[in-house]
Amino acid sequence: MHQKKSKKAGSLSLLTGSLIAAFIVASPYFFYLYEGFPKSKIWETSFFGLTLKYESINFVGVDVVAWIVFSKAIPMLLFLIWFLTCKHWWYHAILVPICMYFFQIVSTFNDDLAFADSVDIYYMAPIILVALIFMYTIRMKIFDRIHNIDLSELKRVSLKGEIKDEDELTSPYSSTDEDDDEPLFMG
Repeated sequence: MHQKKSKKAGSLSLLTGSLIAAFIVASPYFFYLYEGFPKSKIWETSFFGLTLKYESINFVGVDVVAWIVFSKAIPMLLFLIWFLTCKHWWYHAILVPICMYFFQIVSTFNDDLAFADSVDIYYMAPIILVALIFMYTIRMKIFDRIHNIDLSELKRVSLKGEIKDEDELTSPYSSTDEDDDEPLFMG
């Protein structure tokens, strides 16, 4: 029974990986989908019985809007695939270009193009800050684990570098074992 589950999971993983690889290989062709859009300012189409209408206000034609959107969407999707499949500790940094492309796509459809790309950095600043916090926290944990550093020991040392007595400690992480009075080596 367990072998059937692992075979099913393996075949699902192979299918998912194959679809991702096929999308990555075909991504240049997806970029050129903009050539299928009309060169006029108004585009009307029927989609599952619904009549959809788009009017290009700020651009020469609908094909230019499609070119801009596909030139932003394809790299954004490639970054998204990279983010979802990355196993490195710094993968949160990939969120920054994903958000940048997303805001650029949204600003393409914004009616006021005079401010396009000028205020995106203000929307991205919190995302960049959160990504940096995640990356720094994960980096610290990896560094501490590699160098075998116990950060709870820092509570024993005062700001002047003096080691506190057991009765001065209020940390729940402090041990009751006998500790020597030597300063900690953190190098």
